[in-house]
Amino acid sequence: MLSHTHVSLRLPQVPLRVSCTIRSIQGPRAVRRRLLELGLTPGTVISVVGVSPLGDPLELSLRGGKLSVRKKEALGIEVER
Repeated sequence: MLSHTHVSLRLPQVPLRVSCTIRSIQGPRAVRRRLLELGLTPGTVISVVGVSPLGDPLELSLRGGKLSVRKKEALGIEVER
């Protein structure tokens, strides 16, 4: 019998264009709230589609749209692949 193992990572650790699912959002309350309002909610499928030349911000694809978040904020997003 095969078991499916889910790997838990922080969003910036996921390779470009690899889909993953948000597990939780960590960080200061104001940051968590803003990310949730932008649609970054647990259970949402997301991928990092671009990173600026200096590594900050990250461009994300989710729910048919794109948005950018700071790497510091992205480190608070726990995902699973």
